[in-house]
Amino acid sequence: MGKEKGGFLTPKAIANRIKSKGLQKLRWYCQMCQKQCRDENGFKCHTMSESHQRQLLLFAESPDKYIDSFSEDFLNDYLELLKRRFGKKRVNCNIVYQEYIAFKEHTHMNSTQWETLTEFVKWLGREGHCVVDETEKGWFVQYIDRDPEAIKKQEQIKAKEKMELDDEERAAKFIRDQIERASAQGQEVKQTEFTDLKRENEDKKVTISLGGLSKKKETDTVASSSKDNPLKKPPVSSLENPFKKPSGSGVTSKKTEKAGQKRKSALDEIMEFEEKKKEKLNRKDYWLHEGIMVKIVTKKLGEKYYKKKAVVKEVVDLYRAVIKLIDSGDKMKVDQSHLETVIPAQGKRVLIVNGAYRGEGAILETIDEKKFSCSVSIATGPLKGRLIEGIEYEDLSKIYQP
Repeated sequence: MGKEKGGFLTPKAIANRIKSKGLQKLRWYCQMCQKQCRDENGFKCHTMSESHQRQLLLFAESPDKYIDSFSEDFLNDYLELLKRRFGKKRVNCNIVYQEYIAFKEHTHMNSTQWETLTEFVKWLGREGHCVVDETEKGWFVQYIDRDPEAIKKQEQIKAKEKMELDDEERAAKFIRDQIERASAQGQEVKQTEFTDLKRENEDKKVTISLGGLSKKKETDTVASSSKDNPLKKPPVSSLENPFKKPSGSGVTSKKTEKAGQKRKSALDEIMEFEEKKKEKLNRKDYWLHEGIMVKIVTKKLGEKYYKKKAVVKEVVDLYRAVIKLIDSGDKMKVDQSHLETVIPAQGKRVLIVNGAYRGEGAILETIDEKKFSCSVSIATGPLKGRLIEGIEYEDLSKIYQP
């Protein structure tokens, strides 16, 4: 019997599959026929074949239909890979493209309405599919998740945060009302005052006893009798055991230690607990806000912009903003890592950009240069008038006032 031609396991078929592994040159790929040629001669032979001519006739009848179909396939596959592989992370568009074309049967870009990857990325930004921006390292994309389930989940998280903030405001208002009510009634918390130990009679012995008043009288009697007759020994019961550690010294040290500590009231403890809770909730890794003044701290934007002050006009996303230089009026989009906050003089208005009182307007009271911190008083909202101490330089910035 003769050999069957064109078998799947024939040496020629195996060799063809081995040769076709991996990526081939894009210019030798026919999207209409979905055929990849290995060299220029093979692509030339394919274009002269009858099957390719039939596909060209179909394409000539409705070219827009095929281009739109290929463009839609390319867009959906690219966005699906971006969503599944990188999520909402900001990533270089070329990295996503290299992973996309690693799939052998992908839709090639030369068959779509976009000629280059840059043009495709700009189109994604205009249509609102992704957040795109240009940097020194190229174009970066960030996927915008418009899934109804994701949007619903995000709204639930925002509603929960708002509810927690409302609870904190109510608690703060309740505490403030109690303080005002107590001050109106003239009630003041009496603090214990500690004085130094003064001896009226230097010759009199100092005795410490935990046994009550009767033992104290007995000790005083023994001490006075021994003073009158030094040769007379006191009774055995009144002598202290020389092998027993004195208990009075430990009691005295504990009292002295407690005297140095100021006891906190219940109101102070409640306020401290609420501030720790707000600090944990409002402490973020991003701090940009509209209307604050910032300083450029990188030379990558140019020597003429280094150490220049600007005002934040718009926060593009959580970590980047559009700023306008105060001197020249130039606008640019920069990352928050290239900026730092501006500390004004005392008495000026500032905005707390991070921490427990994030977003609150305040007035700068004092500056502690040794600890790199400030003290401010809240100027707006339900906490108006509260003095906040120990706020770091990075957590507040000057409010721009033209």
